[in-house]
Amino acid sequence: MKKFIITLLAFAFYVNAMAQDTPSIKTPSIAFKLGLFNFKKTASTDKASETALQGGIQYFKGITEHVDFMMNLDFTSLKYPFYAASKIGIAKSNEMYTALDANVNYKFLTDENKLVPFVTAGLGVASIKNSYYTAYAPIGLGLQIKASQGSFINIISTYRAEVSALTKTHYNHSISYTLPLKLREKKPVMIPDAPVVLDGDNDGVKGSDDDCPNSSGLVKYHGCPVPDADDDGVNDENDKCPTQAGTVKYKGCPIPDADKDGINDEMDKCPDRSGLSRYGGCPIPDTDKDGVNDEEDKCPTIAGVFGNHGCADLQPMINEIASNLKFESGKVMVTKKAYLALDTLAVIMQNNRSITLSITGHTDNTGTFKINEKLSLLRATAVSSYLVKKGVDASRMTQKGFADTKPVGDNKTMKGRSQNRRVDVEVIY
Repeated sequence: MKKFIITLLAFAFYVNAMAQDTPSIKTPSIAFKLGLFNFKKTASTDKASETALQGGIQYFKGITEHVDFMMNLDFTSLKYPFYAASKIGIAKSNEMYTALDANVNYKFLTDENKLVPFVTAGLGVASIKNSYYTAYAPIGLGLQIKASQGSFINIISTYRAEVSALTKTHYNHSISYTLPLKLREKKPVMIPDAPVVLDGDNDGVKGSDDDCPNSSGLVKYHGCPVPDADDDGVNDENDKCPTQAGTVKYKGCPIPDADKDGINDEMDKCPDRSGLSRYGGCPIPDTDKDGVNDEEDKCPTIAGVFGNHGCADLQPMINEIASNLKFESGKVMVTKKAYLALDTLAVIMQNNRSITLSITGHTDNTGTFKINEKLSLLRATAVSSYLVKKGVDASRMTQKGFADTKPVGDNKTMKGRSQNRRVDVEVIY
């Protein structure tokens, strides 16, 4: 069987090599086919006739005007009816059947005719589920029907004779449609030479006087189109800004910038007011309308004054609160009266998140400086600790003790000394 397959392939290559390519000889073509296998019942098989639909591919190549080489590759699924003498049981279900054959077709007419009858003969080999192999000799008749662009319809009916022991005589009937692998080149159409004309671009300017003989133009521009000096697509006769590239919408001028802020009006959200690109051409906003723009305003959502960077002037209110922060001699605890003032200060801190406090403690001149310095810092710390308990972030406050170095009263009197035992609070914006 291997020798038979090698012989089949050698035959196919030999016939293909002998083929010629001329206009009257069929060019290499590929075809898709549908067909029918029919195995007739015989006395030597234990199975009735078997019929199966098949699909396949064909290859055609002209050898002469009347002789074509043809190869068939067929696929189907069936129960192959082996002869009983082969002792191979009939399959219980369909199995893959593949057949490959090489043929020579003799045509009674050339391919130029609409209908071409032909006879065909060849050699082939088949495989049953890649386990059993058979050889056969297809002999039959065919009819070629001419289609378009070098395509054909082929109707073929063959009797496949037995060549090997496992081969079962059968018939194959098929129809296929071929497509040339390379379309025939159309003959070039000969175009006569164009007559010599004096005005090649038909613009009314003779060729000898036309500075642009290949472009239709105007007499006043010596046969050339209307110029476009700035190359913006608007010719100079319609361009209101012929030396500046612009747009058709603005008649050849650039997009205007009415407020001269460097942002053209089509991109400018505030075309009548000079602004910045990061604000879409609008001025820097002033959210709280206090006259201090948001980029300089440390309190952008609360109206304030320019001197406090846009924040409200809270220092007078804070000073009034701090006037209640007085201490007894040698003591660091705030009085009950001071608690109410500090509660108010905590609310102010919660409502003004952008401010911080500088809290400083002070003493009278009683005692040594070392003792008083520590005492004054403890007084400042006592105030800030109370504010922390009321929800003020400790990072928003600083504490420092100045002992008796910054008196506000006369330390020679009892009243003056009581005024000096205090805590001062300064707002930092």
